[in-house]
Amino acid sequence: MRLSNSFLSLVTAALAVMTASRAATEEFLPDLPVLGAPEPGGMALQRPVTALHHEVVFLDNLLNWIIFPITIFVTALLIWVIVFHNRRANPEPARFTHNTPLEVAWTVIPALILVFIAIFTFPALRHQQIMPEADVTIKVTGLQWYWDYEYVDHGVQFSQFMLERDQLADFGYSDDLYLLATDTAMVVPVNRDIVLQVTAGDVIHSWTIPAFGVKQDGIPGRLAELWFNAEEEGIYFGQCSELCGINHAYMPITVKVVSDEEYIAWLERQGADFANLPDWMEETRIQLAASN
Repeated sequence: MRLSNSFLSLVTAALAVMTASRAATEEFLPDLPVLGAPEPGGMALQRPVTALHHEVVFLDNLLNWIIFPITIFVTALLIWVIVFHNRRANPEPARFTHNTPLEVAWTVIPALILVFIAIFTFPALRHQQIMPEADVTIKVTGLQWYWDYEYVDHGVQFSQFMLERDQLADFGYSDDLYLLATDTAMVVPVNRDIVLQVTAGDVIHSWTIPAFGVKQDGIPGRLAELWFNAEEEGIYFGQCSELCGINHAYMPITVKVVSDEEYIAWLERQGADFANLPDWMEETRIQLAASN
């Protein structure tokens, strides 16, 4: 009994040390506004902060302008048929079976509408699926029920777990961010092309940040890719968007977008390997060294 109590005490102490070290690591980052989070009663898409999401919002608005008139027209047509062509109002139905101009119209017009939609949809899809040259490459692995991150060019690895309600204040989060905030954040520089290699270690997961307009399934044994370029510094939240088991609802994602200087300082605190640096990072480190 004493042995088991001692073991539990050691485990509790170890977890406390890990939590404290993670909180200390995040503490050095600047205070950032929460820009990507759900709003109570919200119905619209989150405010876009990437070019990809700007295109998604445009397509959503475009489709609504097409869908609403069609819905109103079809509803009015149904009401007209119900009122004026029921058995009581029209006891002797017409005997014709075809109307060639009408049949041509209801075939050609929907086809033209689909072509019009495709003109705007295919470039947006291509923009999402063609990976740019990465300024930062991160491998993301979904696991039941947390995320693993690996900054492949710098040898930095860490896991990301949801914070319990009583842990939020220790990490600088308000109580309303419960079920959204995590103990660590994926930190990326602003206005840089970030390429994520997404996979999973057990079942299918899905890495999603609504404000970025990105979503990618992570499938065990496969490596998929997504990319984004965040335009504003801030904190953005997402979650696993593929039903992955009993704790699927407790698998959030936190991304912090910071300046180039803050990103490099964060990497240094993580003990990153700076042997092979892209040009933009080398220039920034030289500028930082000169200013210091």
